[in-house]
Amino acid sequence: MKRFHVHVSVENLDKSVQFYSTLFGQAPSVVKADYAKWMLDDPRINFAISRRGETVGVDHLGLQVDSEEELLDLRSRLEVADIGFRVESQIGCCYARSNKHWTTDPAGVAWETYHTLGSIPTFHAREEKTSTAACCASDSGQAGTFNTRRETTRAKHCC
Repeated sequence: MKRFHVHVSVENLDKSVQFYSTLFGQAPSVVKADYAKWMLDDPRINFAISRRGETVGVDHLGLQVDSEEELLDLRSRLEVADIGFRVESQIGCCYARSNKHWTTDPAGVAWETYHTLGSIPTFHAREEKTSTAACCASDSGQAGTFNTRRETTRAKHCC
């Protein structure tokens, strides 16, 4: 089963957690100093916010799947549609380890399809003390013609 994913970069995490907790009628399932996530069943969505983006607003959208088979099905759709995408395997991002495919829609919005494999203790797999760059900047593989705008901005997107 798929779960829609939205990641929003925010300026004030505490105020945003309060706002979205009120809107969703529940507290986040994950809260860190720079990140919060709600795993909602109604509507079925993985909604995340962080202070990690370069600009405030929607950082990226995605589809989270429950199995590697579902992820391969989504990859097949991207291949058939001849949409460029980037493959990332065992990537550490947003306090989780995942297999992912990144693409960009015609309007320039970043999309990820991913299967979460487990949690990690840091925002990135390799947390740097002074780094504010987001994860998912790996060059672990590529298929098709990847959008160059996404290529240059991919480092700000994750989870």
